[in-house]
Amino acid sequence: MQDHTRREFLALTAAISAAGLVAPEGFGLRMASAQEGKAGDAKSSASAAGAQAAGKVVRIGLIGCGGRGSGAANDSLTANPNVKLVAMADIDLAKAKAARDALKEAHGERVDVSDERIFGGIDGYQKICDLKDVDLVLLATAPGFRPIHIAAAVGAGKHVFAEKPVCVDTAGYHICCAAHDLAAKQGTAIVTGTQYRRQPSFIEGIKRIREGMIGEVVGMTARYCSNGIWYRERQPGMSDMEYQIYNWMHFIWLSGDQIAEQAVHNIDIIHWVMGGPPTRCFASGSRWNRPADSEMWDSVSCDFEWANGKICSFTGRHWPNSDNQLDNVVYGSKGVAYLRAFDAGTQIYDHSGKELFSIKGNLGAAYRQEHKELVESINAGKPIVELRQTAESSMMAVMGREAAYSGQIATWDFMTTKSKLDLMPKLLQIPGDAPAPFVRKPGEYRLQ
Repeated sequence: MQDHTRREFLALTAAISAAGLVAPEGFGLRMASAQEGKAGDAKSSASAAGAQAAGKVVRIGLIGCGGRGSGAANDSLTANPNVKLVAMADIDLAKAKAARDALKEAHGERVDVSDERIFGGIDGYQKICDLKDVDLVLLATAPGFRPIHIAAAVGAGKHVFAEKPVCVDTAGYHICCAAHDLAAKQGTAIVTGTQYRRQPSFIEGIKRIREGMIGEVVGMTARYCSNGIWYRERQPGMSDMEYQIYNWMHFIWLSGDQIAEQAVHNIDIIHWVMGGPPTRCFASGSRWNRPADSEMWDSVSCDFEWANGKICSFTGRHWPNSDNQLDNVVYGSKGVAYLRAFDAGTQIYDHSGKELFSIKGNLGAAYRQEHKELVESINAGKPIVELRQTAESSMMAVMGREAAYSGQIATWDFMTTKSKLDLMPKLLQIPGDAPAPFVRKPGEYRLQ
């Protein structure tokens, strides 16, 4: 049996504490001493420098071996000839071994992971971070664990690829901001799974928006509207904790709901176009079609407002037998830009309907590009550190979700400086108990 509390997890972030980067009071977080932190900094510097020699093989540890995790490992191995997968961790050992076998079949000896270097359980991530021969960790577990894993990896001096979202609550946001600052200080990279920022159709489209092709930006709409999401039935013998982690999409402490887990891509585009987070959010939503024990809502609609009065509207929903829409539309004083999802590309028109610009999309290439740029930055000794912008986009999703759940206006100031929202259970135990599922109801549930 493995027994861990959030305090114990966060004791791993000694270096963050030593750098004076501490989350706001009230989260019950414990950081290790400055003396321990200095040792952590020394280890960090040595580990980071060791991976930066030009052409050196970058050794990867994968944490979270499901579809996204094995996909990230495959993307990195495909994009980079000088990487090797050397360790893996997942709460489900059988899943990790199956992922190892599939990756080895595809990439041969560049997947060098013996059974002894596949770690199970809740603390498998720490065993990866403790390995001195691991330079880069790929983090792709359920999002609720992401801040803990980022803090442990950065504290151990590892380079990081972190899938989106990087936080699902305010406590996690502050951990990510501290980890960003420490990584920048010690010279370790953090690239995140916001692949549209590496897709030319978005890069070139937003470049032209900034250059004035559509005039002054007036507002924006963003949508992630699809027909549903997977649901995993509870298996015989599962404890509550095992079941919730197995069916993680449907429990808010693990997924953050659709707006955070899926639609953070759209919200990140809003953040990118507008140049940063909003000042406030008004939101609403619905729930009528989820399984009984799911905490997810069916839909959330948000109006994000900036200090200059501009509003960007987001709509996300899972409705069966309904029209899908996943695009982002930027409205300007002279034209309109359509920043479309997946491979649909970008098109820009003036108000007469004349096409001013068009470019195709290639999502698969963007997935690989983020890993290529990460590894190149490591070997060039110029590590990319982009966690804070993704933490802000993730926190925008949290802000919109909490505004909808509560029926209250959520402000950026409140959510990032006053909120005590901390969804992580105080005790994580396999097998063990988990938080009792409940559906947040506006008027009853309040901003925290």
